[in-house]
Amino acid sequence: MYCGVVIGRVVSTNKFESLKNKKLMIVRRMNHDWQLMDESTEIVAVDSIGAGIGEWVIYATGSSARAVFGESASGIDAAIVGIIDPNEQG
Repeated sequence: MYCGVVIGRVVSTNKFESLKNKKLMIVRRMNHDWQLMDESTEIVAVDSIGAGIGEWVIYATGSSARAVFGESASGIDAAIVGIIDPNEQG
């Protein structure tokens, strides 16, 4: 799992069946010091919890991301699985 910040969303008018009715968000990864990394770390993640732009999130990739939705054969490669409270970071 990784930590990141939701920086945008993806609007798709045509989706693979397993992605229909799922919100797609752009997430930029954070490093261990809670700083945003460069643009090359941006991914599109399926939102499983209702995260919004600007929120700090936890996201999973690979088979762990697909398991969130119970769809082992879907095209999902990243999923937002938690929201981080930035005020609670030490």
